[in-house]
Amino acid sequence: MGKLIYNSSPRELDIDDRTLAHLRVAILGKLRRGESFAMTWDHGLDHGSGRTTLWLHPAIPLQFVFSGNRPPRLNRLWIQQLMLQANTAAGLQPVPEPDHDEPFEDGE
Repeated sequence: MGKLIYNSSPRELDIDDRTLAHLRVAILGKLRRGESFAMTWDHGLDHGSGRTTLWLHPAIPLQFVFSGNRPPRLNRLWIQQLMLQANTAAGLQPVPEPDHDEPFEDGE
């Protein structure tokens, strides 16, 4: 289980490494272009229900911490869907992984 850590907030978002790797590519793609956007996730019943929305901005520190040492093969279709989500008024919301497309090499 990896973590997304935003700014100096004590709140860390626990995300499985595979999902986190795909979110990383989508988020960094947007921030690399200087684009700000919202990201929302559900806490789930394990964490008291509810949801959180962050405003992601290129100037605010962001960390992706992976528990595993081997990066997964990335699904290009999933990354595209996440990017499309980030471009909506609702902002980026994790979506389930679609059937595998061609692997996407992230350069890691």
